Amino acid sequence: MPTIRTLKTGVAGVRGVVGDSLTPQLLIGFAQAFGTYLGGGVVVLGRDTRPSGEMARNALVGGLMATGCHVIDVGIAPVPTIQHAVRRHAADGGIAITASHNPQEWNALKFIHRDGILLRPYQGQELLSVYYQGNFKLATAEALGQVEEDRGAIEAHLEDVLRELGDDFDLITERRPTVVVDCCNGAGALASETFLYALGCEVITINDTPDGLFAHSPEPIPENLGQLAEAVREHEADLGFAQDADADRLCLVNELGEAISEEYTIAFACDALPDDQPGPIVANLSTSRMVDEAAARHGRRVIRTAVGEINIVAAMLREQAALGGEGIGGVIWPRAGYGKDSFAGMALILAGLARRGGTISDWQHSFRPGAIVKEKIDCSASLAQPVLLALRAAYADEQTDETEGLRVTWPDGSWLHVRPSNTEPIMRILAEADERSAAEARAAEAAAIVRQELSRLQP
Repeated sequence: MPTIRTLKTGVAGVRGVVGDSLTPQLLIGFAQAFGTYLGGGVVVLGRDTRPSGEMARNALVGGLMATGCHVIDVGIAPVPTIQHAVRRHAADGGIAITASHNPQEWNALKFIHRDGILLRPYQGQELLSVYYQGNFKLATAEALGQVEEDRGAIEAHLEDVLRELGDDFDLITERRPTVVVDCCNGAGALASETFLYALGCEVITINDTPDGLFAHSPEPIPENLGQLAEAVREHEADLGFAQDADADRLCLVNELGEAISEEYTIAFACDALPDDQPGPIVANLSTSRMVDEAAARHGRRVIRTAVGEINIVAAMLREQAALGGEGIGGVIWPRAGYGKDSFAGMALILAGLARRGGTISDWQHSFRPGAIVKEKIDCSASLAQPVLLALRAAYADEQTDETEGLRVTWPDGSWLHVRPSNTEPIMRILAEADERSAAEARAAEAAAIVRQELSRLQP
């Protein structure tokens, strides 16, 4: 039986530790459940570079074929490429085999709807119900599915992103920036160099072997980008880009060789968005106020949602948004697709840099000085609600938003967001203020309330 501690199932998919909770039996079961849920049809399948990916791919192919699905295998590819391929093939759905920014021993499945968007929460719940009921609709020998390969999926995806740049394409190629990109030996290693060359960049790649043997933690955050920062300094590059294992997230290093917060990614993309692309910006409650500042520069409003890509996408569709994203380095540009896409992020940021001139550090300093602090405290799901009630009582006199957990905003522009994680038994605490000491104080105050309530609940 899978070890529950390392098995994460939910409406966003399933993930676990390979050889522990993520077993071939589990993978086959979810493939059969997805095929049953779709009623057969065409399913696009792709994976990141983790060594366990081939095992997972084979298990999924068998389960999908058994339910009569025709499988289009795009091989190793970024998640946004897999989503693009679902739309391009007019497939009935797709599965991305990737644990994204998680360590190498993990792997996971992301399920994609026929519109190229991750399953909505209700669709994910329906899929889970099919899986747990176990009443799969298996095809007869004559009706088993087939498998075909599509090795042009990456090229087709990148061509579409480049096409959407319009006149900004020429601005980038005229500037010819020097860029270092750290692919973390993930799926981006098959695409990033080609993409940046197409934009006229001078490109230096590091960790560009697509073998899934990560040179560092694949989460693209400043503390993991020492090697990229050194390479930017060595090559006197204009900037550095870092991707996670499935190339949907992006973080930057400036021209001084300084890794900057992943929160800048969506802020820069928002600021770079051409004014002739109308609509609001959508970001989650945990994303930096820099998004609000960038949106205000262009007369756009910001809509805040609960954390989770699908929550942002749902609001973007509803509000006809021009851009969406998360402060984890995720950019969602509808013209490229409704999913986090590091290539869309790179394109917009390079276009913005070419249009405004100057350097990345100049761009950084155009925003209000600030610091964001991110903490977490162990907290089981069963205790999350009483903890949140205690927080709501403590901040009852402040301006609050209870869309997800509790977000508190103060007149000086500082804010606090406390919420239970969607994937781990922890309470996440984020705070932003002009000074790091002030942000730390906001976070510490909330953490003390959380720990006090946990101590009361479990003496």
